[in-house]
This record gives sequence, C-alpha cells and structure tokens, in this order.
Amino acid sequence: MKIVIARMNHETNTFSPIPTPLEAFAPQWDEAAYQDQKGARTAMGAFLDIAEGMGAEIVTPLAAWANPSAAVAADAYTVMCDGIVRAIEQGCDAIMLDLHGAMVAENADDGEGALLERIRKIAPATPMTVALDLHGNVTQKMVDNADIIVSFKTYPHIDMYETGEHAGRLLVELLNGKSRPVVAWRQVPLLSATLTSNTSASAMQRAVEAAKQAEKQDGVLAVSVLAGFPLSDFRDAGMSVVVVAENDAALADVVAEQIGRQIWAERDDFVYDSLPTGESLAQAKLRSIGAGSGPVLLLDHSDNVMSGGTCNTMDVLEAALEAGLDGIAVGPISDPEAVAHMVEAGLGATVTLAVGNKVQLTQQGISKVPPVLSGKVAAITDGKFTVTGPIYTGSTINMGRSVLLDIGRARIVVTEERVEPYDLGVFTSLGLDPAQASFLILKSRMYCRPVFVPISRGLVECDSDSGGPTSANLKLFPIKKVRRPVYPLDSAMSW
Repeated sequence: MKIVIARMNHETNTFSPIPTPLEAFAPQWDEAAYQDQKGARTAMGAFLDIAEGMGAEIVTPLAAWANPSAAVAADAYTVMCDGIVRAIEQGCDAIMLDLHGAMVAENADDGEGALLERIRKIAPATPMTVALDLHGNVTQKMVDNADIIVSFKTYPHIDMYETGEHAGRLLVELLNGKSRPVVAWRQVPLLSATLTSNTSASAMQRAVEAAKQAEKQDGVLAVSVLAGFPLSDFRDAGMSVVVVAENDAALADVVAEQIGRQIWAERDDFVYDSLPTGESLAQAKLRSIGAGSGPVLLLDHSDNVMSGGTCNTMDVLEAALEAGLDGIAVGPISDPEAVAHMVEAGLGATVTLAVGNKVQLTQQGISKVPPVLSGKVAAITDGKFTVTGPIYTGSTINMGRSVLLDIGRARIVVTEERVEPYDLGVFTSLGLDPAQASFLILKSRMYCRPVFVPISRGLVECDSDSGGPTSANLKLFPIKKVRRPVYPLDSAMSW
C-alpha cells in the first residue's frame, strides 16, 4: 500500500497588499515535509499517523503553509501543485491532502479545485480524501474530484488533527472495502463575516451542532459546515455544507439541504455590523472600571494577520490615545523600518519616529499617514519564542527583530514580521506582562481568545472607521467576481 500525503494551505485575501511568493510558504519537500509534519497537530500529522498505522509506504511531496495574504504567485502555485502531481504520477494506492479551501492563485481562481481536477485526470480511480479549513470556499470542482471531504468544526481552529483523523478514517474504510462514500454539497448564497463564524456562539454554533447531530444518523459519515472566506473575491466565495454518506446520495443531499436551509433562515446572524471606533472605545472604558482584573482586550479585527492583514495599521491605537485611554499595551505592529531605526539607536535610547501605516491598501484605494511617536526603546530581542498553546503548541514563532517602544501611555511591540498574537510570548518575550496592562490592543479576531481572554476582564471588537484590509464591513471592498445575487450584498434576494 502506497499513499501520497501532502499539505498546501493558504487562505487568500484578494484585497490584501501583502504578496504571496513561494518563499512565503517556506515549502518543505519530500523527506523534509515528512519531518516537518510528523507529530504535528495538523490534518497532515493525523494522515501520517494513520498511514503508518496501516504499515503503508508513505510519500510526502510537500508540506507548505503561508499566512493569509494576496493571491498566490502563479509560479509558486504551479511549483507546489507540480510537486504533488509528480508524486501521484509515479503511482499510488491512495491520496490524502491537507488543504485550506480558500486558495486563490494568480493562475487559478479555484486553487484547490484546479489541483484536484488535475489529479483526477492522472488518477481517476485512486481513492482520495481531503481535509479543509472551516473557512474554505467549497466549489463544484472540489466536490466532483474528491471521494471524501471533511472540514474543521471549530473556530478558533483547535481540531485540525481531529479533522485529519476523521477524513483519514473514512479513507481507510474505503480502502478496506467497508465503505462506498458519496459526497453531497449545498452552496448557500451567503457571505458570512469571519467574526460570526465563532463556533462557540450564535448561528454558527447551532449549524455545527446540527452537523454533529446529523453525523449520528445511520449512513451519515461526515457533515461539514464551512463558513467560507468572503475576502477571496472569486465566484464561489461563501458558506456551504458538505455531507459524506454511505452509498446514499439521496440521504447526503437531504442532510445538506436541511442544514443549508437552517443557515439561510438565520442569515442575518452571519452578518457583522461594526460599531464606530469611538463607540467601541467608550465600551472599553466602561469595562475597565467594572468588576474583574486584567486588561480590557481591544481586538483590532480590521487588520487581522490571519485574514491577510498587514499588521501595520495604527487606527485603533491612534483613536485610543485620542480617547484618553492609558496603560495600553499593543502588539505586534509590523514595521521593519521602525525596528531598524530603534535597533540602531540602541536599548534605552529616546527616539522620535514614524511607526505603522506604511503599507498602503492599494486594492481598497486606501492610504494612511504614519503617526510620529516619541518614546524609549525599552527592549530589543531576536523575536523568537516557543508557543505554549493551545494553538500551534510547541512551535517556534519568529517575529524577526523586535523592539518594545514605551511612549508613556502605551507600550508597543514593533516587529519585522507579521505575527498573529495567539500566544503571550508576543509580549512576554520582550519583558512585558500583558496581564498588567489596562488595555490590550491585539491585531486578531479569534486566535488570541483562548490565551488572552482568561487573563482579561472583558473584550471589545474594534473595526477601523477608515477601513482596513480585513474589516468586517464588506462595503469597504470592491468585490467584483463573487456570483450574484448573494447575501448581504443583495439584501432583498431570496433563495
């Protein structure tokens, strides 16, 4: 038994100004790909464990993952797909793919669908299972060319490995002749805001619970509710339901329809209405004088790294300072130019310099002016630390050279690299205890919550009035390619 196992993950924000070359993926090939993913809490990590448990010969042509950013460079997409396809061309008995589902490349709007279609042309009968992110934009090509599709059921994503186990288990049953899976799909004409896909609240929680209950039915092997990613501007962006059933296409279709209709009935709960920044900060002030201890979290989701943000906008910090907030900790702000200036000035130096707002949001037609700040260089590090969990536990984060700038009312972590603040190490690695701040500004939507909510007294979601690359306000984006009508862009539509 020979199994090809690969990972290729990218959530594409076609409005992001951050390019996505091959280097962004830090691709690992062949044996290096195996070593990279063996023991990882990813779907590919689960695939490797399952294949080894079968005593299979394992081929790992690729393990590649990049932070969300703009469309994947054409040469990068081609090189990665070629690596996977070449391995399959040499012959195999099964294929296990750890994909995202929302990849847009310069030469393939439907990045995953085009790859699966290409694979099917050279391996039309080879059993293939695919694990997807909950924010995947599922397409007809994906459904037509995979035997099994299973997505995450959590956001923040803490079930990546478990999703691989599920998808892999179904493939083993297919290989052993114990199962004949069929896939049904229902595409809901709905662009859900990423913040509403929190699986511990509201309509998304109810949809995922319906999926879990449906999986208890005889003959239902897997039910996935995918929130989609609305900032991937291509035809099929949006929500969907994927059902895998045991040789019963009608059953799979009924379940997909039922859950799809449930989602549509609650469509308004998948739309996020951002408050003006001033109102968000007023809420934060009230929470800071309420019961409890620790900082009030200000989540700057208009510039969320894990949705393609620049980690560079300064809107929320500037507004917080103007509103009179004090005891602020911020991080990280990605500004290599500012880091270089402060490193040259040296530890303890007093500096005056422009910080942030330097990456122009060209796709949205937005430009911002860098604020000039004065303060003390309070710490300088290489920006490396080990994640304590629960997301990406044990992995090493590299923020690049990093500086703590103390401007009095705020202490700002400034880094060379874009980094999602899903670990306390973003601050503690520079000697700053975030629990001691009064207000904590994080460029994050969800990933920060498992770590930072327990040390906080409250949480306020902050959008940018002037626009950011990951704002929840879809009106700030020149969406052109998504199929129409689609809700909420076409609010009067029916389905």
